[in-house]
Amino acid sequence: MEGMESAGTCVDPKQKIDNACPESEEDIKQKAEQFKEEANKHFKEKNYEDAVCLYTQAIGVYPKSAVYYANRSFAHLRLENYGYALEDATRAIENDRKYIKAYYRRASAYMSLGKFKPALRDFEAVVKVKPKDKDAKLKYTECSKIVKQKAFERAIACNEYDKKPIADSINLDTISVESTYDGPKIPDAGITADFMKELIETFKNQKKLHKRYAYQILLEVKKIFFNLPSLVDVTLQKEEKLTVCGDIHGQYYDLCNIFDLNQLPSKENPYLFNGDFVDRGSWSVEVILVLFGFKVLYPEHFHLVRGNHETDNMNQMYGFEGEVKQKYGGNMMEFFSEVFNWLPLAYCVNGKVLIMHGGLCEEDGITLNDLRSIDRNRQPPESGTMCDLLWSDPQMQQGRGRSKRGVSCQFGPDITSKFLQDNGLDYVIRSHEVKHEGYEEQHNGKLITIFSAPNYCDQMGNKGAFITLEAPHLKPKFTQFQAVKHPEIQPMAYANSVMRMPGMF
Repeated sequence: MEGMESAGTCVDPKQKIDNACPESEEDIKQKAEQFKEEANKHFKEKNYEDAVCLYTQAIGVYPKSAVYYANRSFAHLRLENYGYALEDATRAIENDRKYIKAYYRRASAYMSLGKFKPALRDFEAVVKVKPKDKDAKLKYTECSKIVKQKAFERAIACNEYDKKPIADSINLDTISVESTYDGPKIPDAGITADFMKELIETFKNQKKLHKRYAYQILLEVKKIFFNLPSLVDVTLQKEEKLTVCGDIHGQYYDLCNIFDLNQLPSKENPYLFNGDFVDRGSWSVEVILVLFGFKVLYPEHFHLVRGNHETDNMNQMYGFEGEVKQKYGGNMMEFFSEVFNWLPLAYCVNGKVLIMHGGLCEEDGITLNDLRSIDRNRQPPESGTMCDLLWSDPQMQQGRGRSKRGVSCQFGPDITSKFLQDNGLDYVIRSHEVKHEGYEEQHNGKLITIFSAPNYCDQMGNKGAFITLEAPHLKPKFTQFQAVKHPEIQPMAYANSVMRMPGMF
C-alpha cells in the first residue's frame, strides 16, 4: 500500500514542532512517513479505524501528500464511510492531479453512493492517462454499461404508484413442483416449525427451496407487512424476553449459529432482526427466506425492520439482485423489492426502547407519531425522516454533523437525549455499523449499536453480538460470538462486476 482533517474518525493531533529547533521539510516528511508506515501495518491487519487515525496524523504533519489522503480514503471505504472516502480522494487529487490511485478511490466512493456518472468520469480520467491499462479500460467499460442501463430504466419506468403489484400476478397453482424435487414442502395448512427446521438444514447443505414455496413465503409475508404501521409497538409482559439482532448481510451460517446459541424462534423465544439482512454475503437468499418464513410462522413474535440494504440501489450493487437472479430469476427480484417496501421502519418496546436500523433524524421535533405516519411503500428518498431512520449514524460531538457515508447526517449525545426526553423513551437500539466487539454503548449509555455479522465480509475480524431484553426493566444483556466456518464461496460473489474488481475496495 501507499496513504481529511475533517474526514477522520479520530481527532487530528497535528504534531507540534519544537519552535526552539525548527525542523526541515525533509524531517517533517520523514516523521509523516513513519505515521504512514505504521498506518499501513494496521490496514494490513484489518484495523481500519486505527489506520484512519494514523493516516490522519501523517496528514497533520504533512498535508501536501496525495498518498496519505488516498490511503485514508481506502481505509474509509473498508469502513463504509463513503462520504469521507469521497472527500479524501478529492483532496488527494487536488494535491496531485496525476495520482491515478486517487481517481480509483473516488470512483469507488461514487459507485458505493450510487453516483455512477461521476464515477464514470473518474474512470475516464484514468483511461486517458493510461490508455493501455487493461484493468482501467475494463472498469470504465463496466461503469459505462451501468450508466446506460440506468438511463434506459429511467426512460421506461412508469410511476411506481400506478404499477400493478407483482403479488397480484402470481398464481401458485400454475407453478408445478417436479416429482424429482426432494426438498422441504409447505404443508396445505401453512408453514410449520418442522418445515422451518427442514428449510434451515436444506440451506445448510447448499440446496434450494423450490420456487413455488419461495413465492408462497413472499406472498404470505407481504400480507403481514402490509397490515403493519411504519412504527410497530411491541409489549413484553413481566419476565418475557426479546432477542435483538443487528446486520446479518447474507452470512447464513452465522445466522444459524445465532439460533444454535439462543435457540430457534418460537412464541416463547421471540426475535427482532434490525435490518440489512441481505447483500455482501453470498447466502442472502437463504437468510431472507428463513427470516421471512419465521415471520409467517410467528407473526406476533418474530419482527423485522427495514435496513438501508433492503433497497433497489443497494441490491443492484452489493449482490442480492445478482444472487436472486442466479438462484430464482429476475421476476422474483421484483417481488422481493415489492415486499421490502412494506417492511416496518422502527419498533418500540413497551413504550421505552426505540429500535431502528440507522438512527435519529436531521430535523428536530420528530415524534413517535411522526414515525408511525410515514408512507413507507417506496424506495427511500435521499433525505427526510425515512432516509434518516435507514442511514444516519451517531457521533461523539454535540449537535449534528455531515454524514461520513454521504447520506443523511450524524447526531450527537445531546440530540439523542432531547429525542428520548421528548418521546418518553429510555434508550435507542440501532445497527448499521460494524463494531469490533459486536456492539457499542454510546451517548451516555442511551444509544446502543448492535451488529450480528461476525468477521464481516470475511475481512473485518469483528465479533458478532445480540441483545436480550427482559421485561419489565429492559436492561440490555449482550451475547458475543465469533464467526463460524462456511463453504468456500467468497463475499460479494454475486455483486455488480465493477464492485468485485481488484483495486476498488
